Amino acid sequence: MAGTDAMINAFTTLLVTVDPPGLAPLFLGLTHGMTRAERRHVAVRGSLIAFAILAVFALFGASILGALGISMGAFRIAGGLMLFAISFEMIFEKRNERKEKTTDAAITKDHIHNLAVFPLAIPLIAGPGAISATVLIAGTMQGVAGTAQLIGVIAVCVALVIAALILAERLNRFLGVTGRALLTRLLGVLLSALSVQFVVDGIKSAFGD
Repeated sequence: MAGTDAMINAFTTLLVTVDPPGLAPLFLGLTHGMTRAERRHVAVRGSLIAFAILAVFALFGASILGALGISMGAFRIAGGLMLFAISFEMIFEKRNERKEKTTDAAITKDHIHNLAVFPLAIPLIAGPGAISATVLIAGTMQGVAGTAQLIGVIAVCVALVIAALILAERLNRFLGVTGRALLTRLLGVLLSALSVQFVVDGIKSAFGD
């Protein structure tokens, strides 16, 4: 069973990479013209699909890496660098620009009924950063109890995503442009520190203490 520090680290990493407050304005743009009930349906369905994806990687991510001959140490280094790149984008406001481009492209290509799957579930909620973070954290969990705890953490993060999407209009008005920018930068700094720790742990694992 994972300790309190490990659980807090797992929750913080996943919450920052998923970024529920940052998804709120993008969700509003994505569901423009929908009724409140339709938005709620898309938010819940997309979040549940994202939860299933992250849970699968929490359960089988290490096995997939083993089948490909990739050590956990190597993946921690690669995943840490990827998360650091995401934190860099968050600090300098590049991540939302990239997500907005993804959203705009999806509106023109996909029917509105598929929005819950793409781009909401993938890649806005369960994106490369969240998937990488899930596999990295799963590698630090011990046994069935640790994996169950991680899935519980994923469930809590997804529940916060659902809440943020359902309350998107209010959250967007409450934070405003300045509030969103400040929150995103603070989370980006936190994620950068966590990503460096993943790289350090990966180097220790790959080359020995």
